[in-house]
Amino acid sequence: MTELMKDILKQPEVLSRSMQNALGSGRSSLEKAARIINEAEHVYITGIGSSWHAGMAVLSLFHASGRTLDLVEASEFLNFTQIARDSAVIVFSRSGKSIEIVNLLGQARQAGARIIAITNTDQSPLAQAAEITLNPQAPFDHFVSVNMYSALALAGGLLAATALNIFDKALSASLDRAFAATQSMLDSWVRQIQGNSWFQRDAATYFLARSGSLASCHGARLLWEEAAKAPATAMTTGGFRHGPQEIIADGSRFGLWLDRERMRDQDLAVAADIRKLGGKVMLVGQNVTSDIADLVFSLPEIPSLWQFLIDVIPAQLAAEHLSHIRGVDCDSFRICSYIVEDEYGLIREPIPRR
Repeated sequence: MTELMKDILKQPEVLSRSMQNALGSGRSSLEKAARIINEAEHVYITGIGSSWHAGMAVLSLFHASGRTLDLVEASEFLNFTQIARDSAVIVFSRSGKSIEIVNLLGQARQAGARIIAITNTDQSPLAQAAEITLNPQAPFDHFVSVNMYSALALAGGLLAATALNIFDKALSASLDRAFAATQSMLDSWVRQIQGNSWFQRDAATYFLARSGSLASCHGARLLWEEAAKAPATAMTTGGFRHGPQEIIADGSRFGLWLDRERMRDQDLAVAADIRKLGGKVMLVGQNVTSDIADLVFSLPEIPSLWQFLIDVIPAQLAAEHLSHIRGVDCDSFRICSYIVEDEYGLIREPIPRR
């Protein structure tokens, strides 16, 4: 069993434990961070890599409640953003040490922004610079970020819900049931994958989603690149209908996330048409039957706005499986560092003196 698979399989338990920590010993930090958000005139969310995807999920919760925030990827935030006055910055980073994260801290302080860190490393530069740190206390993954991604997304989601005053015991219980149910489904999902014709070694792959599941969609694209060393594209399902559908051909692969309540019939029609045009579809959603796509992952019941916490897991399993088909090592990087700590090039080597 690969280290990636081991990390994926423990994810529901990690989510449950992280939520208990956040609502127990971490409650005061959560409430303080929520006050900072509600006192700020402007709020930014930033991160890079999978941490930026976690920010996408959290942004969807704020938007669903009518709150306007800016989501800016950390390298763009650092180099091309003028921070507004009276701002708060929510910074996602599993290590708190990525070069863009470290460098933007001084910029944020100079602008007088209040920093909320969501990181797993209390002694990191990010945590040390932040006014308050939310630590999900999740185990670090072997290499590819799966538990770290989900735990950061959960911590950010709990922060959003606290700031919006929409979190209660009923929601907590619902999420906990969903985590437990997901744990019980993992073995069947793994069996579904084995030998399924949706997988092909060198097929072009598009991932499509809406709302909070866009985080899972972009996360799947990154998993394809990091774990399976295969190219992929991620975009909104709506955006795909405005030109990109021209790429559909026999053998092309699509992963599509389905919301339980919104745009469901429209997205099922997209999936059906892709299949009519020769593409193969992997579908992830609640209350879906196995006959509507080539590979279907039916999720346990979970509030629609929080589906992103579990709907990335089937894609993680799929990426791990594809790595075997492609004959690549999903447990190591060929080029990328575990933590990117400089801003030059792609290959770690001494910078020549000029």
